[in-house]
Amino acid sequence: MDKVEITDDEIDVNAALKNLSNPECGATVFFLGTTRDNFNGKKVVELHYEAYTPMAKSEMLKILHTMKTEYNVRNVVLIHRLGHVSVCEASVLVAASSAHRKEALEAVSYAIDAIKLKVPIWKKEMYEDGTSNWKENARC
Repeated sequence: MDKVEITDDEIDVNAALKNLSNPECGATVFFLGTTRDNFNGKKVVELHYEAYTPMAKSEMLKILHTMKTEYNVRNVVLIHRLGHVSVCEASVLVAASSAHRKEALEAVSYAIDAIKLKVPIWKKEMYEDGTSNWKENARC
């Protein structure tokens, strides 16, 4: 069962796995983006995400559609977290199931790049020294 979600809650990987379950599929691929504790020599303590949620969800639905039509995957889960995300916690989950691994691997790779490029979600890095910095979306 497909799922697109923007949430303030922690990402539940086990629930996502249940959404991806399909007897026709032999491959399930996950990308889980987590907060790392450093950037360019600065100690990161957490990230803060904000979004224009209606547009973000609309763009994520377009990405889901492309995954299913261009990469022939059966089930897709796209989840992005908003608010404060501590070090080692997940901020984004991109997953797909397909009959064979190649399609799911390619679809997930496409989707995380597309999310970073097209979805209006903004990230602020909070540093140990009390400073912070808004980050631009990656251009893939």
